[in-house]
Amino acid sequence: MKNKQTYKVMAEWLKAISISFIVVLIIRTFLFEVSSVNSPSMEKSLLTGDFIFINKLSYGPRLPKTILSIPFINQKYYSEFFTLPYFRLSGDLGIERHDVVVFNYPQEDEYPLDHRTYFVKRCIALPGDSIKIENGKIYINNKATTDIETYQFNYHLKSTKVLDSSYLASYQIYEGGQISENNDYSFTLTNPLYDTLKGKNYVSVIEKQTEQKDMWDEFVFPYNEHYKWNVDHFGSLRVPQKGDLIKLDTTNLCLYERIISVYEHQTLQLKNGIIYINEIATTTYTIQQNYYFMLGDNRHNSQDSRHWGFVPEDHIVGKATLIAFSIDKLFGNGIRWNRLFSTIQ
Repeated sequence: MKNKQTYKVMAEWLKAISISFIVVLIIRTFLFEVSSVNSPSMEKSLLTGDFIFINKLSYGPRLPKTILSIPFINQKYYSEFFTLPYFRLSGDLGIERHDVVVFNYPQEDEYPLDHRTYFVKRCIALPGDSIKIENGKIYINNKATTDIETYQFNYHLKSTKVLDSSYLASYQIYEGGQISENNDYSFTLTNPLYDTLKGKNYVSVIEKQTEQKDMWDEFVFPYNEHYKWNVDHFGSLRVPQKGDLIKLDTTNLCLYERIISVYEHQTLQLKNGIIYINEIATTTYTIQQNYYFMLGDNRHNSQDSRHWGFVPEDHIVGKATLIAFSIDKLFGNGIRWNRLFSTIQ
C-alpha cells in the first residue's frame, strides 16, 4: 500500500515536471526568451552583462528547424536527419528601421540555422532600401539619418593634463586609453559626451577617427577590390528584397554569391567568365527572401553587416525589448540595479 502511494506521488511529480518542461519549451520557442549580451558592440544602448528579453511575437514566431535536438543546449546534441523548412507564423515581419533585433549569426555555416549564436544589432536598412555611409554618416535612400544619442565612435583626444582612471570612470569612458606620453588618447565616445569634452579648456584636440575614402578594407563586405569600402565609407548598396530581379556579372557577383549559394541554397558556379545557377547559364537572379542591414551602435567596435553583408529573413529571432537583468562583468561591480526592467530604445 505504501509503495503504491509512493509510486503515485512520484508519477504526479513526473507529470508536473513534464508539463512544466513542455510549457517552458513552448514559451521559449514561440513567445519570448532571455539571452545575455557578451560584446560591447551595442554600447551604450546595451552593455556587456545585460540579459535581454527577446520578444518573438514581434516579428512572428519561427518554427524550429532541427526537431531532433536537446532543448536549451545550443550547438550541441542535435541531428539533421530530419529537419523542417523555414516557416514563420507571420507573413510580414514588420521590422522597422532602428529596431534592436536579435538574429542568428549568418556566417556560422557549421551549425544548423536554429543552433547558431545569437547576435543583437540595430536594423538600419530594410529590404529595398539603399544604404550609404560617408565619413561615418548613414544615408538611407539618399537621406541622412538622425544619430541616436547612444551611438559611439572612436575619437583622438589630446589633453594638457593626465586623464586617469578615476577621470574616465566619472564620464563612464570604458573603451580606449592613452596612446602616447604626450597625453594623446583614443576614446570611444557618444555624441553628447564628445560635445561635453570638446568644451573643456584642457582638451586641445578632439576629432573623430574615421577611415579615408577609397582606403579599401579587405575585411569589409564584399571583400573585393572593385568595391573599395571601409567601415566609414560604404556603399551605395541596395538591400535585396524578395522578388528583386538582380542583373549579375563577374564584377557584382561578389555582392550576391552568398545569398544565392548559402542563404537560398542554389548551385552557383563561375566558369570561363560565365555564371551558372543550377547548371544553367544566366545573367539574372530573382531574390527569394527579404534581407536586412544591421549595425552596432558602437560603430568603430562592432562586427556587423559592414563585415558580413546582409541578414536573411529566416535568421531573424525576435525583437530585443527589455533588459531583464544586468551584471557588471567587466569591472566586477555587481548588479546594475538601475538597468533592471528598463526598455531598449
